[in-house]
Amino acid sequence: MHIYADPITVNCRKVLAGLQLMKVPYELVHVDYFKAEQKSDTFMALNPNAALPAMKDGDFILWESNAILMYAADKHQAAAHYPTDLQTRADIQRWLLWESSSWFPSCYVYLVENCVKPLLGGSADPAILEAQLQNFNKLAGILEARLASHQWIAGTPQPTIADIAIASPMHLHGWQQLPLANFPHIRRWMFDHIEALPCWENTWIGEGFTTQKADA
Repeated sequence: MHIYADPITVNCRKVLAGLQLMKVPYELVHVDYFKAEQKSDTFMALNPNAALPAMKDGDFILWESNAILMYAADKHQAAAHYPTDLQTRADIQRWLLWESSSWFPSCYVYLVENCVKPLLGGSADPAILEAQLQNFNKLAGILEARLASHQWIAGTPQPTIADIAIASPMHLHGWQQLPLANFPHIRRWMFDHIEALPCWENTWIGEGFTTQKADA
């Protein structure tokens, strides 16, 4: 299984951390995001969306990070992290869809404004951050309510791919300046549990794309 990715991006780290969580073997093919190699003809033959990551498993090509995680889990029978029980699996799939449609776009605003723009020599736009705050608080409230009674999102004894997927848009939370002060259960889940996972530590790339961590 070849994973075409740049670990600095949210969805690439999601896939790499998720595969490591499930102990799925893979070979990383680095595609440099900041050199726009994802827009090359070579990469777009794998993913016409020109978006990272993509997977090639023999002749089978797959894109969309959550789809890659589900495929890998089923192929390698990683039921501990993607249970086969119908209702638990539906719950995980619900959270994966929520992450891609709602949570990622909201967290991404903070990533762009507080990380990407300064990295490129610009500065955050307070109006954009203020406009996003209400939506972020609504979404964080949904996640907070689930985590108030669950150590892991799906209520399983150990983390699932839903935990990795939902944590990934927050992976630079210190630099993103995500407004998490009013969400103690999210902070506990992220700081005490997610960030203690070996798969998370092994895939960390932070400020300047080094292993140095920002303050929470």
